Amino acid sequence: MSDARVIPFNPDDRARQAAADTATVAEDAGLTSALRAAIGQRGQVLDRKAAGVLSFLRRRVSGEYDVDEFGYDPDLADNVLLAPFRPLYDTWFRVETRGLENVAPGAGLVVGNHSGTIPLDAIMTMLALRDHHPDERRLRPLGADLIFGLPFLGEYARKGGATLACAPDAERLLRSGELVGVWPEGYKGIGKPFSERYKLQRFGRGGFVAAALRTGAPIIPTAIVGAEETYPVLGNSRTLARVLGVPYLPLTPTFPWLGPLGLVPLPSKWIIEFGRPIATDGFPEGAADDPALVFDLADQVREVIQQTLYRLLMQRRSVFT
Repeated sequence: MSDARVIPFNPDDRARQAAADTATVAEDAGLTSALRAAIGQRGQVLDRKAAGVLSFLRRRVSGEYDVDEFGYDPDLADNVLLAPFRPLYDTWFRVETRGLENVAPGAGLVVGNHSGTIPLDAIMTMLALRDHHPDERRLRPLGADLIFGLPFLGEYARKGGATLACAPDAERLLRSGELVGVWPEGYKGIGKPFSERYKLQRFGRGGFVAAALRTGAPIIPTAIVGAEETYPVLGNSRTLARVLGVPYLPLTPTFPWLGPLGLVPLPSKWIIEFGRPIATDGFPEGAADDPALVFDLADQVREVIQQTLYRLLMQRRSVFT
């Protein structure tokens, strides 16, 4: 006699199993649908990028692009020259931009602190305004003479929108309604040791203030946190710098010890804050020729940036997160 037990049929069990099977099929269908949607979106992104590349190549071949009197090629700058730095901005430095509403349409002079050994802060500021400002503002940086004397870098800077840091060029750009960028600390800022990080150096003679006063353009104090930690300067080989004809030759934790790998910046977290503009159109005619007034206004801009840096540093939880 067999010991097997007969399990009675229960309609509820079949109903529960059918419901479970239906839910599994629905879930699989949902996943398949989501996957297809993701693939479709990815395909659309790739299609748009491909169309953009083809459109750019067509414009270059047909000559349908403009180059201004300073050598600036906006089409080339947007699609080629700034493109390699966008992953740095979005993923590596994870730049957080604040105060974009303070950058109004029309002429303006963006004045920022300078640091980081290699002036990536200027490029990150350009990307913040070009890619994230509602009006997609293009920043025209003012650069040092040394940059434009170099064979490849000088041409790159010109086509990217930079021009010589001199009063005539700055005033011409401002009078034409451009947004101009200046970092008055110059080499003193980007080459200073890590022990002096976020301490603003002297702003020179205030030439940027005179340009703003002559054109009535507002001055926009801009504070940049994060650049100081990209290449911490521990020392400076002055002798070798003089031999190479450069302002400084930094010694960092990775350069020159790791060779080319030492040029990879550390992934510090960046914040760029555009402060409230300082109006210059209310000063009397000839104010730009008053050295005391120019110096006082330059010192005011410097103090605003310095205090903003202190505030941002207090808010920052970590250098890299």
